[in-house]
Amino acid sequence: MELKQSLSVHLEAEKPLRRYGAVEETAWKAEGLGSQLDIISMAETSMMPEEIELEMAKIQRLREVLVRRESELRFICLTVFSLPEKEKTKLQKQREDELIQKIHRLVQKRDFLVDDAEVERLREQEEDKEMADFLRIKLKPLDKVTKSSASSRAEKKAEPPPSKPTVAKTGLALIKDCCGATQCNIM
Repeated sequence: MELKQSLSVHLEAEKPLRRYGAVEETAWKAEGLGSQLDIISMAETSMMPEEIELEMAKIQRLREVLVRRESELRFICLTVFSLPEKEKTKLQKQREDELIQKIHRLVQKRDFLVDDAEVERLREQEEDKEMADFLRIKLKPLDKVTKSSASSRAEKKAEPPPSKPTVAKTGLALIKDCCGATQCNIM
């Protein structure tokens, strides 16, 4: 019985590890991703808002790829971890360690992307605040001018406009007296 088990374990060790379709289909280049991470970092650039939005979308897609790859590796790990430690061969233990290292690197890259996006968001908030302060300081003198002109307009409204003719009470009495009735055409 033990001989059969040892043979089956030995045969399993020689047989290539199962690969899942999504892992094989994922175009994954570790060195290519590193160069992308260098390009994506926007901490010290001056870009247009549209360009920043495109870069943020690229970062989001890259993060999603990393999450998907991590879940694929975790799924593969489940098959490797399902065997008891006593039954694992040296090759299987080595493969297990490699998978753990890959998952660890993916998590670090994803954390870097999330941190980079957070730094970018905080930088944008700080720039918005600085711009608002700058505009408030620059527009403060204009605000005083508009307030003073608005108060002078209110004072002018209290006085009747000079172009409107005013009729004194004595003039009204004269108009009444001209035709003798209150149904005067002039009135």
